[in-house]
Amino acid sequence: MRNDQSGFTLPELVLSLTMTSVLVTLIMFFTFSYWQYSYILQADQETFTERLNTTDYLREALGTSSGMISQNSIPDTHVGNPDTSITSGLYWKVLHAIPGNVAVNSGGTYTPLAYFKRISISTSNQVIMNGVQPYEDEYVLYLYGPTKSLQIRSLANPNAPSNKLKTSCPAAQASVSCPADKILISNISSIDKRFFSRSGSLINWTSIFDANTNSYAGPDNQSIEVVELTLNLSKKASFQTTNTTQSSTIIRIALRNT
Repeated sequence: MRNDQSGFTLPELVLSLTMTSVLVTLIMFFTFSYWQYSYILQADQETFTERLNTTDYLREALGTSSGMISQNSIPDTHVGNPDTSITSGLYWKVLHAIPGNVAVNSGGTYTPLAYFKRISISTSNQVIMNGVQPYEDEYVLYLYGPTKSLQIRSLANPNAPSNKLKTSCPAAQASVSCPADKILISNISSIDKRFFSRSGSLINWTSIFDANTNSYAGPDNQSIEVVELTLNLSKKASFQTTNTTQSSTIIRIALRNT
């Protein structure tokens, strides 16, 4: 009988399996590394695009505003953070011109950031006049905790005839007559805000304390001519366990109509 000795010896088989395992491990490592990097790069690009879009919107909205205000005067039926001193619950909490960091609250709350007003425009793109003065709409810039997003609430002046603007609502209550609040950017961790006069002086309501009235008496929202917002973002790429995208964008806007 023929004694066929072809094939692998046991040491050769072990060496072959070991080399194959090493090669497969290396291939999988480089494949997953490339896959991970591509998702991180995608997250970076998405964040960059969102930052550009937000910057453009805020420059247009704030730059053409009539000025910053401490509280809305147009009633809002969906106030996220109400002024508890007003029983109607239709007005957001008072905000003074105080520079500092505002962190997003992930507990499901609304954190107001700033309020401002703009001239009312008709459906025919004309300024709506109230005698010699134009009507004005109001806007609420706020942070929404659950989605860590920066959003804006529009409050259309109900007395302005043929007003082009519609009052907006939270997404859950949105309808044809009350569109959803505009989401400017997501993945916000916090926002730094500062206010200046046109000469560059810092506006800070807490810079002066009046001992006679026992209250602050520094310059307030009506003195603001330049707004600076620093958006601090933190985003987790798809299939990642950590927030790999960390970035900040500084937006400085001169209020042209103040």
